[in-house]
Amino acid sequence: MTLSVARLRLLVASLLSVSFLGALDHTVVSTSLATIAGDLGALEHLSQVVVGYTVASTVLVPVLGQLGDAVGPRLVFLTSLVAFLVSSSCCGLAPDMTWLTVARIVQGASSAGLQLMSQTIVAQVTTPRQRPGYLAVIGAAFPVAILVGPLVGGLITDHWGWPWVFWINLPVGLAALVLAAVAVPHLDRAPRRGFDGPGALTFTSALVALVLAVTWTREPPAEHAAAVAFAVAAVAFAAFLRVELRAVSPVVPLRMFTDRGFAAGAALSAVVGVGLFSVVSYLPTYFQMAYRVSATVSGLVAIATVFGMLVTSLLTGRIASRTGRYRLFPALGTATSALGLLVMAFLPVGMPLAVPVVVMFAVGAGTGAFMNLVVAVVQSAVPRSEIGRATASVNLVRQIGVSVTTAVIGGVVGFGVAALLPAGLDVSGLTPQVAAAAPDAVQARIASAYVEVFSPVFLALAVTYALGFVAAVLLPPGRLPDEQPSAADPIAA
Repeated sequence: MTLSVARLRLLVASLLSVSFLGALDHTVVSTSLATIAGDLGALEHLSQVVVGYTVASTVLVPVLGQLGDAVGPRLVFLTSLVAFLVSSSCCGLAPDMTWLTVARIVQGASSAGLQLMSQTIVAQVTTPRQRPGYLAVIGAAFPVAILVGPLVGGLITDHWGWPWVFWINLPVGLAALVLAAVAVPHLDRAPRRGFDGPGALTFTSALVALVLAVTWTREPPAEHAAAVAFAVAAVAFAAFLRVELRAVSPVVPLRMFTDRGFAAGAALSAVVGVGLFSVVSYLPTYFQMAYRVSATVSGLVAIATVFGMLVTSLLTGRIASRTGRYRLFPALGTATSALGLLVMAFLPVGMPLAVPVVVMFAVGAGTGAFMNLVVAVVQSAVPRSEIGRATASVNLVRQIGVSVTTAVIGGVVGFGVAALLPAGLDVSGLTPQVAAAAPDAVQARIASAYVEVFSPVFLALAVTYALGFVAAVLLPPGRLPDEQPSAADPIAA
């Protein structure tokens, strides 16, 4: 579908505003969770709010992708936006933790629909050559939300009360809904081939079990439940593969992975989730403990990382749209990030904070160089009728990488630091404030423990990016085409 330049710009503005709203919701709420749980008298159930949102925003991605292909991305997008606004209102009215958890699950699912359909709609109204630039603009919502979300969440909670963390979505969302209803065009639907109900059910069951299993491994009392969840996940994944190989219209078309461009792009998307997104949330604590700086100062590292990501994402998207060439950016990006994380793994204790700030800026810049570009590469590898599922698949592998690796890193850090700390120090109550009040010798031991634990983590993430470099080299040569394969065409070679 061809749009005028003015209509296309209006559409991108609409999608950007909605994407930013969905991305900001997650980062704003994270600052307020402890206050919310305390007010509702259920601090011990805080994790279920986080896990519920994460599970919903992960497991429904392939289902939403197939729905977008079947009924059209516009309907799924507008429905997701309405559901997001209703659930935001319900979150602010929550009288207890159960109500809040259910509302956050709906929010997670609708937020996933907004992000996924934004990318799908862009793919439907642009050529493969045009997409990198537009996807980079829409993708800028995520790093900007990381930068401003915690600050906004803290200010709203302190001055207005935590319900407004959710209610602030309503006026912004209603304006975005009106704009989207006008800007988002009616797009052609794929030929009806039925919905893969068994595939959606088995896949959802497998992912829910997997996310719960990885989450419970961090909680010693839930070790047996984690083992059962892992077993359920294995059985459900096996059933899913069996169903998908026989399905006429599979929810996750496995045959797409036989295409070189699709497979390499999906692998690079997984690298983003495993290699950087998973560790970003741990960086402030690491620098507060290892470098003995305040929470405000430690935030400079995260800001530098995200800023590097934002700059190169916009830059490479613009260049790829102008030239059509894309292979160089993933190769340079993965190599830069791998080198940066390798340096982080061997930085000695006591280095000036400016050094890791510069290094993590490079890691973020390397990731941003291909973070959104690989989505355009994957979309160009499939017929127009399967863009929704292709986009869902590449987002899914990234989200799984984030969810699983975040839990693994949390477990490694928790057990590793506890094993290396001085005897008699209460690990469960160790906060940056407690560490700062300890004698200098104890502070040095704590800093050394964090460096020793995080060094192999950084090294493992560097290896992940090295594998991503291999995937980048395997991307097919050439340029992004000016036309998308038609619905009847096979997957592009």
